[in-house]
Amino acid sequence: MPADSIVVRPATELAAMVRRGEITATELLDHTLSRFERHNPSINAVILTRVERARERAAALDAAAQRGEFWGPLHGVPMTIKEAYDWATTPSTWGNPAWRDNAPDTDAVAVQRLEAAGAVIYGKTNVPFMLGDWQSFNEIYGTTNNPWDVTRVPGGSSGGSAAALATGMAALELGSDIGASIRNPAHYCGVFGHKPTMSLVPYEGHVVPGMLPEVDISVCGPMARSAADLDVALSVLAGPSGLDATGYRVALPEARQQRLSEFRVAVMLDTPVIANDTVMLDQLQTCVDALAAAGCTVVEATPDIDQHEYFENYLMLLRAATGAMADDATFAAAEEAAAAWEAGDRSYQALVDHAMSMTHREWWQHHNRREAYRGEWARFFGEYDLLLCPTAASTAYPHDHTGTRATRTIPINGAPEPVVDQLFWAGWSCNSYLPGTTAPAGLCADGLPAGLQIVAPHLQDRRSIRFAALLERELGGFTPPPGYE
Repeated sequence: MPADSIVVRPATELAAMVRRGEITATELLDHTLSRFERHNPSINAVILTRVERARERAAALDAAAQRGEFWGPLHGVPMTIKEAYDWATTPSTWGNPAWRDNAPDTDAVAVQRLEAAGAVIYGKTNVPFMLGDWQSFNEIYGTTNNPWDVTRVPGGSSGGSAAALATGMAALELGSDIGASIRNPAHYCGVFGHKPTMSLVPYEGHVVPGMLPEVDISVCGPMARSAADLDVALSVLAGPSGLDATGYRVALPEARQQRLSEFRVAVMLDTPVIANDTVMLDQLQTCVDALAAAGCTVVEATPDIDQHEYFENYLMLLRAATGAMADDATFAAAEEAAAAWEAGDRSYQALVDHAMSMTHREWWQHHNRREAYRGEWARFFGEYDLLLCPTAASTAYPHDHTGTRATRTIPINGAPEPVVDQLFWAGWSCNSYLPGTTAPAGLCADGLPAGLQIVAPHLQDRRSIRFAALLERELGGFTPPPGYE
């Protein structure tokens, strides 16, 4: 086993080793860069580096440790961040060639908090164009591959993030999620990801050029190789910033449950809205059965919500949000094409065009309906601690850059299905701003990882992370892909 295999251990374990003097921040960085040099050419997860800056920071952290000073819970942990985050003087292109020269002179708030906690950031990871795909490819940086099978996608939009974690090129990652962009790559690559409650983690420094407000549904959050890492990272990242920091504070409730037997969970492994792959569902069912055998109270149950209507509500609000970031030409084209929706066309592309150009009055009606859904979710979680469900409709699918996302299909049970259907599982939780953790649930019969989505009530982020930790203890958690041990 290579000497640099140490860096596939959890970030919290690496930080503890630094604190005990068993390894230095510089040595950890060297091991991580060794993995980067060996594996990145075939994976293309890390697309930009600042190695000398990272070496200087690691040396400063080591000097502080020699004095008995430790800068935070991530002291010495080597990591990367998603390309769309501002990292002073580096491009934040969002995979858009028009923004090649967008290099802000300040760090995103989340980046500042990670470095203040002692992290050593050495690079950025790949994303799809405008963060708008479950593949991670763009004209600037090329295509990122899944380390479990390089012919398949790593997920998106935090696809480079998940691939870097799975291969040991990063011990921790900073992702973002509006349509499963944290949870989906975690599922495809066999790592952990947490989509926080809306607005829990500051968004400043993760916006398109010229845009200042927080984008509806979108959140910033951590990705990692263990649930404990997610918990520590969330503690570092959470809390108000800017004007809100004047008077607001965050006091997330701790999870009261200590054992699986103390949880009463609802399980929803399928839906009539979209087709879901049997190979993946079989593995998720095996995971749920193991949880029940370990003492968890498991009940098949769903909120009293029309799932078809809920999905359309999410897509309308999602595409209104992402459409606000479109350039003038794209918006003008959507305005013109929106007539198709009014004429009765219910295709995904027609919905996108309509949602982008709808009136504020109509948007408010969709938002008002969402508020009613949030009330139903609150009632549902009065009976259940959590909801367990899939993260996507299948395991990682083959690369496909043809056509547009609206026209592409993926194989589900041997038949082609629209790739955008998978957004159902993305929106099932995030449309109502709920926190959700994706945790490894073992390997499917096709040899690819499956991630279980653990949905928690509003601001009960630590509850889903605690459950993920207990699931990790029961099933083993992260396993490196073959060849990346």
